Formats: sequence, structure tokens, C-alpha cells
Amino acid sequence: MKTYIPEANKIERKCFLIDAQGQILGRLAVRVATILMGKDEPFYTPHLECGDQVIVINAKGIRVTGRKAKEKIYQHYTGYPGGRHVQTFEEVQAEKPEMIITEAVRRMLPKNRLAEKMLKRLRVYAGAEHRQSAQKPEPLKI
Repeated sequence: MKTYIPEANKIERKCFLIDAQGQILGRLAVRVATILMGKDEPFYTPHLECGDQVIVINAKGIRVTGRKAKEKIYQHYTGYPGGRHVQTFEEVQAEKPEMIITEAVRRMLPKNRLAEKMLKRLRVYAGAEHRQSAQKPEPLKI
């Protein structure tokens, strides 16, 4: 018996379209991260990039449960004194709803060099239109 290890150039990639309207952030992010890693494929190999491409539309319609809309914060530091920027979930959703989903998925990916490659195959759009129609994405129900 030999262990089958797929060759990176022979992996056939698919493209999935996910509608985030009314979805819960964490549950959506888990599903997207699993697809990007390729863990739902029978030939999953941790050291290879074997996941598929994911397109998420209607990022404006994502929701969180409980009081997280007011209490969940997103912060980053510019590197300068006094350069800490803090925003609540509601503020970020009004300005950059794509960032909410991208950050949630990024934090669920493995912390290694492959994570950056996996994240490049994620496209998030605030509205219902997307630019990847040539890839013929399959709609995926969450």
C-alpha cells in the first residue's frame, strides 16, 4: 500500500459562489476557510495548496449574534505613537464590509506560508455583482 500524494500542478480547482446575505459571520467563515484549505477534498494534503477558489457576494448583509455588533472591535496599529485605530463591527460594516469576512477567514487559516496563497483565492464583494463570471462559479448553499 502506498500513500497517494497529489501533484500540485495536477489538482483541478473549482470556483464556488457564496451569498452572505443574512448569514452568521463565524459559520460562514468556517465553511469558506475549509474550502480554501481543501479539507473537504478526498486528496487533502496539509503541506500542499489543494483548495478551491471562493467568491463571497453581499458582504454587507453579514450578521453576528448577541451584542457583538456593538461590542466586537477591530483594531490595528500604524507603528507610530498614538497610532492605534479601533472600530466596532457596525462601523467597519458601514465602511468596508469586505474586510470583516476576509479577516474572519484569515484568522481561521493555518499560520504558515500557505495561508497567504490560500487567501489570494478568496474574493469578497460588498454587493451582488462580481467580476469572476468567466470562471463559471458554482453556487454553494451554506
